[in-house]
Amino acid sequence: MGTDPVIPAAELTAEYARLLAFGRRFPHPDGGAAWLGDDGTPTFTRPVLTYMTARMAHVYLLGSMTGFAGADALADVALATLDGRLRDGDVGGWFMQVGGGGASEGDVATTKDCYAHAFVVLAASTATVAGHRDGRRLLDDALDTWLGRFWEEPAGMFVDSWDRSFTRVDGYRGMNANMHGVEALLAAADATGDATHLEKARRVADRMITQAEAHGWRIPEHYSPSWTPDLHYNADRPDDQFKPFGATVGHALEWSRLLLHLEAAGGGDDAGLVAAARSLFDRAATDGWAADGADGFVYTTDFDGHPVVHDRLHWVVCEAIGAAAALHRRTGESRYAERSAQWWDYARRHLLDLDRGSWHHQLDQWNQPVASVWAGKPDLYHAVQAMLIPQLPLAPGLAKAVREGLLGDQEAHGAG
Repeated sequence: MGTDPVIPAAELTAEYARLLAFGRRFPHPDGGAAWLGDDGTPTFTRPVLTYMTARMAHVYLLGSMTGFAGADALADVALATLDGRLRDGDVGGWFMQVGGGGASEGDVATTKDCYAHAFVVLAASTATVAGHRDGRRLLDDALDTWLGRFWEEPAGMFVDSWDRSFTRVDGYRGMNANMHGVEALLAAADATGDATHLEKARRVADRMITQAEAHGWRIPEHYSPSWTPDLHYNADRPDDQFKPFGATVGHALEWSRLLLHLEAAGGGDDAGLVAAARSLFDRAATDGWAADGADGFVYTTDFDGHPVVHDRLHWVVCEAIGAAAALHRRTGESRYAERSAQWWDYARRHLLDLDRGSWHHQLDQWNQPVASVWAGKPDLYHAVQAMLIPQLPLAPGLAKAVREGLLGDQEAHGAG
């Protein structure tokens, strides 16, 4: 097993603090996470998104546990909004957003989606682990709604979305919400000690593995209600922000890491999960990295591995760094350490914005900043986790490992 750090801890620590400092202005005057611009200036005219607010809660709860100045108050703002205006007090669950846009009634978007609920569970799990006064109550409420409404027992998967009243489920099924479902289930298992969350996570993972293996380790993202893959979904909208056409390189890398966390959480060796993690990683690296002659990961490919969207998104590199570090820790193989260091070097050269802060969220094929998919810099979640994961064991999960002091020199993370 690999134990030496893949990337120097001092570099990760400094960037972790820089990211948290950048996001300090996220609180919206009405509550929740405002959209942050390129220099961190909040935009109050855009909707407050539930998933983004939950991510900010998660990030600053981690910051609180690592001694980052002011993180407690920032986490409180995000959690209070998850417990307040973003909740549907009439029929339960969480709105996708508040503040307009989409199918709406007054000031709220009415669709209830699994993706947002999974991030509420993640934030509430982190709050519980951190000992936040409202954490366990919020987690119990979130799990009750999420598992009660979105978990489809015969399939062992999560449905994607409902209408506001939970009377009509959408026919679309998606692997993205289920991937973040596995992340949330792992976090909930850490927070509650309930092993049934790990059993559900394994069922989701097994279906993904079966589908990925059948398609050359490229993951079909879009499905019918019977979980038949639709390989042509959104062919006319290939760069859709949440449902792009084809295979999403970053998701294969993210799944690779999650499978290793799932194996570690189960407490024993699982050759099937490790083999799948390797295969997903290798396919994503082969298909995605420098596939068009320039450094960087393409966003998506078709199911023959040809690039479709050539733009480079910051979160893909974040997941690549984390997956390579996790595989190095699990296997001890130097090739994974070399990959993680290579991709961190790419991030430093092209993605870190040392003038205005944070990371450029989107680059074009030639590694120049663009904003066709992501405008501004609203998301700290992927980059913050990428700075922590290489310094932590595979289990317990991120929040619990940080709380237990497994990150290394905790005092160093209070900088900024």
